[in-house]
Amino acid sequence: MSLTGHDARERILSSLYDAMLDDARWPATSALIDDAVGVTGNALVVVDGPKDNMRVGFVGLYYRGCRREDVEREYLDLYHPIDERIPRLRRRPYGRFMHVREQYPPGRLKRSLAYNECLRRIQYGNSLAVTLEGRHGSHIGWSIGDPVASNGWSPSQIELLGSLSREIRQFVLVRQELVRAEARSTTVTALLGNPRIGVVHLDRRGQVLAANDRASDILRNGDGMSDRNGVLRARVAEDNRRLASLLAAALPGTAETATGGSMRIRRGPGLTPIVVYVKPVPVPQPDYGARHVAAQVLLVDPGRPHRLEPGLLASTLGLTRGEAQVAAWLAEGRSVRDMATSTGHTKGAVYWHLKQMYQKLAISRQADLVRLVLSVGDFG
Repeated sequence: MSLTGHDARERILSSLYDAMLDDARWPATSALIDDAVGVTGNALVVVDGPKDNMRVGFVGLYYRGCRREDVEREYLDLYHPIDERIPRLRRRPYGRFMHVREQYPPGRLKRSLAYNECLRRIQYGNSLAVTLEGRHGSHIGWSIGDPVASNGWSPSQIELLGSLSREIRQFVLVRQELVRAEARSTTVTALLGNPRIGVVHLDRRGQVLAANDRASDILRNGDGMSDRNGVLRARVAEDNRRLASLLAAALPGTAETATGGSMRIRRGPGLTPIVVYVKPVPVPQPDYGARHVAAQVLLVDPGRPHRLEPGLLASTLGLTRGEAQVAAWLAEGRSVRDMATSTGHTKGAVYWHLKQMYQKLAISRQADLVRLVLSVGDFG
């Protein structure tokens, strides 16, 4: 990569890591990508479900930082259902860029309404696209609009896009986790106070500076990860080597450009892996030798049950304290028998509380109660 390309990549990565914590910064990052690569625009798409039955969950189409929701709606409503390239896109391997002409079955390009009426008009007739692996059954699509230069795609453009695709995937994964943690717009410091996701701050040497309660619980249990002498470690030797490499890449001075990444940390039998996301944090200059945050680590335990605060449920839903406790336990996955055993009450008493809540909330099933509780619960 040329010096100019290297400098452009560094600027993009710096902006991208800021955008991970604040959606409002993505348009500027998207515009930086367009300018550096020399293209008309780019689009992010997130779909979920199996590859033979994907559903579009999110589309963000930007031209030099300006979102075009009108174009998004037009394509999704009129052309996506008849676009012949969609089945082919679903089957392609992750991480491989494909030119738009490769995405159509042989002989179909000239007859495709989606291509000739829509993609060419919106400046995606000479575009590239790549599919990236998501989490929780999702798949990420990144499409790059037509090159501005009339001579088509150059090797340097392809190289820059390839180096950015991994970071784009990381951006989407972190955004997904922060949305789940109700932290759509935050800062490095503020995120440490979020009780819904584990957060660890590392200094430039990789030593733990701070960890919030959720992360401390995970590390204290030591099942999968621990904090040994101020250094994050994984229980399984292979995971520990990968974790050390991931952290080293995100810290200043250990790589040409600090980069983020993610991995799964294995735990004991029957336990879901811990998902680790690492994000570099810009080093203040001059820092006068002070210890400061150089990398932020997010720890997600998908198998950890939600902890619901009965007091909040009682005040929000108009329940008694006893009813709210039963509702919280039910939403956390506990059975009526478990509730009765742990409280010393009969199962009939628990069912009586459920009946009272059904009447108050105008519902008739446990599933409806769980959905309602989860919609207002405090996942602290």
